[in-house]
Amino acid sequence: MKKHLLLSAASIALVLAAAPAFAAETAATATPAEAATTEVDAVLVIGQGQSRQVQTLKDDAIALEAAGTSPLKAIDKLPGVTFQSADAFGAYEWSTRISIRGFNQNQLGFTLDGVPLGDMSYGNHNGLHISRAIAAENIGRVELAQGAGALGVASTSNLGGTLQFFSRAPSETFGAQTNVTAGSDSMYRVFGRIDTGAIASFGGLRAYASIADQKTDKWKGGGEQKQRQYDIKAVLPLGEGDLTAFYSRSERREQDYQDLSFEMIKRLGRNWDNTQPNWALAVAAAKAYQAGTALPAPFATVDDAYYAGAGIRDDNLYGATLNLPVTDKVKLNATAYGHTNEGQGLWYTPYVASPGYGTAGSTAAPLSIRTTEYDIDRKGLIGGLTIDLGAHEVTTGFWTEKNDFNQARRYYAETAAAPTRDPLDFQSNPFFTQWQYSFETKTTTGYLADAWTINDALKVNFGFKAIKVENSVKTVVGSPLAGTIESKDSFLPQVGFVYKATPDVEVFGGYTENMGAYVSAATAGPFGSQNQAAVNYIAKTLEPESSKTIEFGARYRNERFQGVAAVYHVAFDNRLLAASTAAPILGLPAVLSNVGSVETKGLELAGTYKLTDAWSVYGAYTYNDSTYQDDVINGAGAISVHTKDKTVVNTPKNIFKGEISFDQAGFFGKLGVAYTGERYYTYENIGGLAPSTTVADLTLGYRFGDDNAWTKGLEVQANITNLTDKDYISTIGSGGFAANDASGTAQTVLTAPPRQFFISVKKAF
Repeated sequence: MKKHLLLSAASIALVLAAAPAFAAETAATATPAEAATTEVDAVLVIGQGQSRQVQTLKDDAIALEAAGTSPLKAIDKLPGVTFQSADAFGAYEWSTRISIRGFNQNQLGFTLDGVPLGDMSYGNHNGLHISRAIAAENIGRVELAQGAGALGVASTSNLGGTLQFFSRAPSETFGAQTNVTAGSDSMYRVFGRIDTGAIASFGGLRAYASIADQKTDKWKGGGEQKQRQYDIKAVLPLGEGDLTAFYSRSERREQDYQDLSFEMIKRLGRNWDNTQPNWALAVAAAKAYQAGTALPAPFATVDDAYYAGAGIRDDNLYGATLNLPVTDKVKLNATAYGHTNEGQGLWYTPYVASPGYGTAGSTAAPLSIRTTEYDIDRKGLIGGLTIDLGAHEVTTGFWTEKNDFNQARRYYAETAAAPTRDPLDFQSNPFFTQWQYSFETKTTTGYLADAWTINDALKVNFGFKAIKVENSVKTVVGSPLAGTIESKDSFLPQVGFVYKATPDVEVFGGYTENMGAYVSAATAGPFGSQNQAAVNYIAKTLEPESSKTIEFGARYRNERFQGVAAVYHVAFDNRLLAASTAAPILGLPAVLSNVGSVETKGLELAGTYKLTDAWSVYGAYTYNDSTYQDDVINGAGAISVHTKDKTVVNTPKNIFKGEISFDQAGFFGKLGVAYTGERYYTYENIGGLAPSTTVADLTLGYRFGDDNAWTKGLEVQANITNLTDKDYISTIGSGGFAANDASGTAQTVLTAPPRQFFISVKKAF
């Protein structure tokens, strides 16, 4: 661990220290225009010309990860970011957690080609995860704004950072790409894509279609995780503009790892998991629970393990975008989109027996399958105008979306002798529907902004956006629930500046206000109580979460180096907390309340230095201090959770990222090291402290030459994740965050996968 931390720290020190010394050497030889096109920005661009802290990660960086890796894992190297997952690819959705400047995943904004992905929650209600929205091989770049993002971003959850994903453009020439990957735990992935090139007879229309198929066994326990994706994109030139159409389909099936506690890890080991394929043990535990007798070894509680759990998702994402210059001074852009989702999250529960269990001659099991079922149908329209007024560039636009969301809780029967259902199939014929609700969310946003170029060195931007979101609910089955809750703010300002002090140095700063809209779901948000009186009370008293972000920074860039330093302060007000009434896995309702504020302040440093034409180093350091400003007060006016001055959950104070890479004579490689400081999953910081970790990943590969048709476009790449086979806690809060956990019994952590190996063969035609 010390060696890895030293490597990370050394990389950062080298990157940041090298800039001033190297500047004198290159300033006389590199013009700003030349610096703008140098290879230093081939993989990472550090927000040049932006008034906000922004970084762009290109497809080259994503391609260096193991095939099938989520782009969320790829951007973990950027300052301010913390990412965890219980699988090697960062794609297992129950476990993926991303945090930026103290804001957790459901407080961030996500888009793909401008289309909103919602807050990417595991329990779908307003979008889908990026791992399902597009195959990683088709992502062209990822843009991270650690603050609240641009005014025109289609999100109502981006209190903190914003991640914008952009798909690759279809090629101008005909071609194809085939990638085959195999590795640890019987993993395989096959990806194929064909580009039509520009078709002159169809006005220069160009398009691509791709398919990706991946499957892997879980690294512990029984079961597998698999996904198939189809992506289509077409671009038709229209004079100086274009019309783009896209369609993506994802069929994802993944079996879960069991949530663990610190106590379970000590008692059962890090490799403990659900019992599959041992059906008899799961039945024996459920039978003992139903009878109130002693549990079979090694169970201490019936929640130690279930037979299995799984997440099943089918998604269709489609739309069209028009970019068109109306005049030489006015540009129009408009996107119409749609998204449908059908999903089930399930587990084999010992708490509810199958019908007939315990009666003479019955074959029913003492357990059943419990599902939470999702059905999303959302459609939206995004529009914008850009008007060039010389020194002023005025932009204005809107976003409107209607989201129909249906959510249900159902139970399905099983037999005692052997399982008759596949947990990776959609379940049908339930014996009981506990509840079912229909939600409608109407979102309308608008913005107006002006970028004023005062002179060649100074540019100022200012503007505001307005948000109105209406959430309504109707009961299909269950406790009667009806009503509408609105979150609204008509003036959320954003101002900023960027000043080019020298050809190589610029300073920037900005202030942004934002609001997080309520969500519509039976398991989260204002309707999570499933109680009409509680909803009525909430509608009158609850305030939506809001944030005020201030940041200042400086960027330096020359022919071989680019770097950034930024400081920030965030006031996060009207924090919402749901008071849970039972263990998270049971999914019982919670009552939402405003519980005070959070103050965050921090420092971000990042830089890339090209040592030679072949070798480069990258380093990033983040110091983040996020603390609760208030205790949680109950209805009687007493303190129920002592959070004042405590560290916010899942927010390490120190994060180091270091990377050394080379690319020469066909050979390429990358060694990445990440240090993440300790993290709490308890609001009171009593127990629940996950230790700091240092993890390394390695990439090695070779690109063959163009000497003949067989080797032209051929590439071989090997990836080793968790290079040193580090045993550590990856995800925290998988089962929710706890008030305190001195005994270490909260089942809300997941262990990281061991060292794993993957090899890919890629061929471009």
